[in-house]
This record gives sequence, C-alpha cells and structure tokens, in this order.
Amino acid sequence: MAGLWEFPGGKVESEERPEETVIREMREELGIAIREHALSPFTFASHRYPDFHLLMPLFLCRSWEGVAHAREAQEIAWVKPKDLTGYPMPPADAPLIPKLRDFVNQG
Repeated sequence: MAGLWEFPGGKVESEERPEETVIREMREELGIAIREHALSPFTFASHRYPDFHLLMPLFLCRSWEGVAHAREAQEIAWVKPKDLTGYPMPPADAPLIPKLRDFVNQG
C-alpha cells in the first residue's frame, strides 16, 4: 500500500508455507537470511478490504544473518512498539500494534 508503513512480508506463493514466505521475503526485501528455527508464530490479523480479505500471520524473529537494508527502494525504520502509532499503517496492521506493545512490556 503505497505511502504507508507496513510490516515486512508478502504473499504466500503456491506450495509455500508462511514460514518459507517470511524467509524469502526478508531476503528479497531486506537482504537478510533467516533460518526457520529463529521464527516464532506470534499472532495474526484478519481484515476485510474492499476487494479482498487479508489473513496475515505475524512472526517474531529471534536472529538473522546480515544487516537489514532496503532492497526495493522503500524506507525502513527500527521502531519500538510504543512508537508505531506515529507511522501511517494499513488498517490490517493497526490491531497488531497493541499486541506487540503488550508483548514487549511483559518483560
């Protein structure tokens, strides 16, 4: 969604599991390598857009190799969950923000 900040990721390809999608998309978008054992399913978003319904899993990633950098001419930023509301995001992403905030504040 042009002009909005989104969590990195993308569409699941045919015969691809969500974890494989995350690994592929992080390599393509951010130039980092993730091993599947470093991913933990966290939550998901379900949102009805005018022309499709989005079911988006959100994973936590404990480690990766490489330095994240924009590979597709997009802006990237490391943002604390408490500051995410300052970034315009797609409607499907909004319910994920309080869940991330709560998770970080548990520690």
